[in-house]
Amino acid sequence: MLPLTVRKIAEVTGGSFVGSAEILDAEITSVVRDNRECVAGSLFLCFVGERADGHDYANAAFDAGAVCAIAERGLADAKGAYIVVDSTAKALQTLGAYYRNLLTIPVIGVVGSVGKTTMKELIAAALGAKFNVWKTPENLNNEIGVPLTLLGTGAEHTAAVVEMGISAFGEMTRLAETARPDYVVFTAVGHCHLDNLINLDGVLRAKAEVFPLMKSGGVAILCGDDEKLRNFDPKIRKITFGAEPHNDYRAENIVTDGTEGVSFALVTPESRVPVSIRAYGSHLAPSAAGAAAVAELLGVPAEEIARGLASYRTIAGRANVIRTESLTIIDDCYNANPNSVAASLRSLAELSGRRVAILGDMNELGRNSNELHRDTGILAGKLGIDVLICCGEKAEFIFKGFIASKSEKKSYHFPFRDAMFERLPGLIKKGDAILVKASHSMQFEEVVTRVRNLRP
Repeated sequence: MLPLTVRKIAEVTGGSFVGSAEILDAEITSVVRDNRECVAGSLFLCFVGERADGHDYANAAFDAGAVCAIAERGLADAKGAYIVVDSTAKALQTLGAYYRNLLTIPVIGVVGSVGKTTMKELIAAALGAKFNVWKTPENLNNEIGVPLTLLGTGAEHTAAVVEMGISAFGEMTRLAETARPDYVVFTAVGHCHLDNLINLDGVLRAKAEVFPLMKSGGVAILCGDDEKLRNFDPKIRKITFGAEPHNDYRAENIVTDGTEGVSFALVTPESRVPVSIRAYGSHLAPSAAGAAAVAELLGVPAEEIARGLASYRTIAGRANVIRTESLTIIDDCYNANPNSVAASLRSLAELSGRRVAILGDMNELGRNSNELHRDTGILAGKLGIDVLICCGEKAEFIFKGFIASKSEKKSYHFPFRDAMFERLPGLIKKGDAILVKASHSMQFEEVVTRVRNLRP
């Protein structure tokens, strides 16, 4: 983190300082919202959550080394200094926007309905040969996570990749006012958060709020395989990527090696180089072309981009391949919408042997939820998935769609996980490749654990 004094933080946030005046000149070295992450020099943020009130943990933060706290009320018997503000969240956003203006490095924003975290990791890998990249930790991509990500950028970093996730109109505007990216990579317009965004046009409009708030001279890097994005005018320089031949950056001759990896030719306006990524999923190839576009714009030679992409590794919950003595498990359970599930099913269908899909509810799909779930089941049937196991109230429509596809393969529906867990040992066979995917609220991490423990 670049040096910031307590005095400057109080000034930027407009808060009232409470404590010893000598603390005002102390430097903050990190900003955290969990007292367990506090170290010497930390600024501790007191958030009021659904299950805990950060104000109650301020003294624990001071004991751990926090220099100062930001709070929404006075702290009784406080062991350290603090700054009182009307809203900790707004204070964090204001501080994040101020800090962003201190940065002189390129900031790349990643937006889209699917594949944001994968794209973030691919960009970081592609830039790795030339840049010391700071990237969004885990999934900190909301109005708290984005400023925290920016504040984690240090003097040692030479580029930052910031994931930006939203679920309603206006949120992207607030994120963009904080992040002010130089480059924006837009992965796809998909069926997500439709309770708020209504339809695909609404999704595009909400996410496109980022473009007017980019830094001067900004570049939009859009997935040209997506019909909405291919025809969209961001009113700034536009570059497209994907697998289709009309894209500026594209992946050609895509070849998958089971769950071991994917190889392709990376075609840029200046070159053509072979790329091999040792990770699962053919979807990685067109996404890698988007990462390559960022890297080439920032001066990384194509050969070094290829070497960087080869270093990419999946993370837990996102097409992460787990191998046991008798099973291959694709842990893709972090989240799900119809677009991401479709991509996962297509990758599963490319594998040899018996293919099993364990799918759960996809949330926030609005009034067309049942139809979108049903379409997912129809796709699974058409792709020839050998066994479909559906769990959840909404997932019943995936099951019904699979039946409607006239597939002769096996399918099952369980309203609750306990019933599914009871039957799983009899449904899974040795050698199966098993996809596990559902919305985050379905907590399918436990499904992954249960499948891992099976010994068919």
